[in-house]
Amino acid sequence: MAILAFGKWTTDGITVADQGLQNYIMLDPKYVPKTGARYAGKRFYKSKIFVVERLMNKLMIPGHKSGKHTRSSGHCTGKLSTAYNIFVRTLQLIEQQTKQNPIAVFVKALENAAPREEIVTIEYGGARYPKAVDCAPQRRIDMALRYFIQGSYEKSFGKKKGIENALAEELIAASRQDQKSLAIQKKLELERQADSSR
Repeated sequence: MAILAFGKWTTDGITVADQGLQNYIMLDPKYVPKTGARYAGKRFYKSKIFVVERLMNKLMIPGHKSGKHTRSSGHCTGKLSTAYNIFVRTLQLIEQQTKQNPIAVFVKALENAAPREEIVTIEYGGARYPKAVDCAPQRRIDMALRYFIQGSYEKSFGKKKGIENALAEELIAASRQDQKSLAIQKKLELERQADSSR
């Protein structure tokens, strides 16, 4: 009997078109995606964890912006059952709106939002120069997941829109390469800066 993600959705037939990300987007489904960070000490092991769990972990920590932890209450208290329920409802909304497998929509959004280049600052002779560098595959995934969550919380935190609706909109927009998605905006901005500093 095939295992279904959350007991509802299959991952059979979902392929990662971006060859650079194929080894880093794990699609082995789990009924309850929870490893409890038991592999956290092993280098690169997060790439062997079901990619859905990685997004659920990010839901609990919306991330630092400008050195500040801007969101610190409500859905952001580190409770896995809350993140689990939010993500299941998000997948249900995506399925209703797109009539497609929501895991496939999520994977497509992840591929579209993962930046290929970024900028590092090089100091040479007392002066600082921006330099374009290729982005490592694992970092590409981390950045896309972070931007999905930050964009969703921006649209929902302290507002009438719920986090499930905001996250569903973010993922659907990213899967269509629509600039309504913060992740797509950030990707294009990063690649544009990298292009100008090559």
